[in-house]
Amino acid sequence: MAVCIARHIEMRHRESRPQVIYWVLQLAGWGLYTLVRLYAAVALLKLPWARATLELLLLDGAGLGLSHRLRDFAQRHGWSALPLRELAWRAVCASFIFGTPLGLMTQMTSISALQDPAPLLQQYAPELSFHIAVPITSALHVLNWAIVFMTWLALYFTALAVRRHRSAALRQSELARALHLAELRVLKTQLNPHFLFNALNTVRSLIADDPSRAQGAVTRLANTLRYTLSSGQDELVSLAQELEIVAQYLELESMRFEDRLRVEYDVAADAGGVQIPVMLLQTVVENAIKHGIAELPSGGLLRISAALESGMLLLEVQNPRPPEPARGAHPGLGLRNSDERLRLLFGPRASLELDLSHPAVATARIRIPQHR
Repeated sequence: MAVCIARHIEMRHRESRPQVIYWVLQLAGWGLYTLVRLYAAVALLKLPWARATLELLLLDGAGLGLSHRLRDFAQRHGWSALPLRELAWRAVCASFIFGTPLGLMTQMTSISALQDPAPLLQQYAPELSFHIAVPITSALHVLNWAIVFMTWLALYFTALAVRRHRSAALRQSELARALHLAELRVLKTQLNPHFLFNALNTVRSLIADDPSRAQGAVTRLANTLRYTLSSGQDELVSLAQELEIVAQYLELESMRFEDRLRVEYDVAADAGGVQIPVMLLQTVVENAIKHGIAELPSGGLLRISAALESGMLLLEVQNPRPPEPARGAHPGLGLRNSDERLRLLFGPRASLELDLSHPAVATARIRIPQHR
């Protein structure tokens, strides 16, 4: 119940925020416009500031109210979805319609002197000044208010377009992140069952041949299962943690291969705390066992090395391999999945490459940048 209330409050907050911003900008814009005209009326026309303030508050307050009504009208009729040309002529027509009553109201105030053409007409056409001064002044006031509303509409629809663009970009980012997480989950589900099936086969073979050793194998398998289950929640673990589970796995495999499997570690002390994708090293080591050691009657040496160089973790897994891979084997499938996980988590600088240039040795090289 508390969670539902919290979500409802958060939703209401998100819905109210644009309205708050709208009214803040409305009051700030009309307030600034009023102050500029008040300064012109008092400084240039020498009008009493009290009278000028009252008249401007009435006029610009009416302008604020009409602009809000104009916004509601535009929203109800879907102006924001119109092509630019259709929106432009609607905005011009609406600006003159809404500006006409305010222009006529301005004509009846002392503020109208800010746009009074009488001095110019008296100077250049004195014979016309008496007859056309009032109509021209009224037209100028209407035009002035129409321009104000056209400017207001231009600013409003520009802000609306920017907001929608940012919202679309945010939604796109959220969708990309969701896809990113979904891809990671798919890749991990492709890796984990392969490891588990191999481990179970190892335990099964030991139960019949050596029950006492099978007990130790079951303990190690329990540790690997616990680690595998927790890997569904974590994307990254330290290299030291990953090496622990790799050692458990190799001990299980050593029970099956015995003298055919020899393991050597060369891990720098400062590399143990570096974060790597969970199950990454395990997958590479498993690939080396399955497509290398297991295919050779005499087995061989599996070498794991790790070092930090110039802000990059360098991991290598080296193993002997048969001259030709077994029919139907696909040694690169799990590694391609791991390489894709690296790209998703660390970007294009991360990589996993399988070097098969040497006819008897396969080397998997992993590069993980420390600053994403």
